[in-house]
Amino acid sequence: MKHEICKVADIPETGSLIAPFFGREVHVYRSGERIRAAANVCLHFGGPLDCKDGKLVCQWHGASFDMTSGERIEGPASKGSRLMFLSTRVEDGALNYVWGE
Repeated sequence: MKHEICKVADIPETGSLIAPFFGREVHVYRSGERIRAAANVCLHFGGPLDCKDGKLVCQWHGASFDMTSGERIEGPASKGSRLMFLSTRVEDGALNYVWGE
């Protein structure tokens, strides 16, 4: 099964695109040659994230996460915590969430 998240052409070269995802949101962005989709949820208290200076940063308390690995860089999120990335595949010019494959 798969579900389209967005068109690849809509993903910016820098920064991120916030896309709807089953009643929630994901940040979609380019990380080198790879396209990533990370849940728009801070691991500290569930706040929304902003894309700033190559990091995803919590709007509420300032926790920051590496966009490549998802690992916590600093702030009140637990050490060793990582953002949740979606399982995705690019097909026919679209980024799709895939499951059960």
